[in-house]
Amino acid sequence: MGDDLFMNDKEWAVRLQPYQQTVDELKVKLRGMRPEFNLAGIQTPVEFVTGRVKAVDAINEKMTRRHIELDRLEKDMEDLAGVRIMTQFTDDIYKVVDLLRQRKDMTILEERDYVTNGKPSGYRSYHIVIEYPLQLITGEHKVLAEIQIRTMQMNVWATIEHAINYKYNGEYTEDMEQQLKLAADLSNQIDEIFEHLHQETND
Repeated sequence: MGDDLFMNDKEWAVRLQPYQQTVDELKVKLRGMRPEFNLAGIQTPVEFVTGRVKAVDAINEKMTRRHIELDRLEKDMEDLAGVRIMTQFTDDIYKVVDLLRQRKDMTILEERDYVTNGKPSGYRSYHIVIEYPLQLITGEHKVLAEIQIRTMQMNVWATIEHAINYKYNGEYTEDMEQQLKLAADLSNQIDEIFEHLHQETND
């Protein structure tokens, strides 16, 4: 890999521009589901949508950790473009997944259900890797992107855990791991309470 990691800022900007355009387009399209549901008089499963292009420092770190060559970057790193869909309730996650499966403007390549099958750390989210046909002035360019769907409670835990992970470089003490798992379990319990209340209201 060597010198491949040391592209200048302009070279990175050029390389990542399609991913920024992909994120921008996906955010507009996925946010557009909210007014559709509202106009139909149906409660929307989409609370809000965010997105980002992976930071260069994070890309370099992941390339080194996973031994990814620069010429394989677009094929081997699926989350250069990332979009996150937040929901109020756990069941809404699967409603959003079904909606994404029906779309014709993207192709789903892989699904990972960390909601039903949470990670040992307590992390919960639904990940979908898609292939998005981006239209550029040079023609169509198929871009890999990752869509994460999670409740707002799941997002709070994941955001704080990510910040702690960054600070400690993932080297948690046993007590910290236990505390994070406890926080994840409590967060899950809150989601279950809200889901139960939501179903009672609907009934």
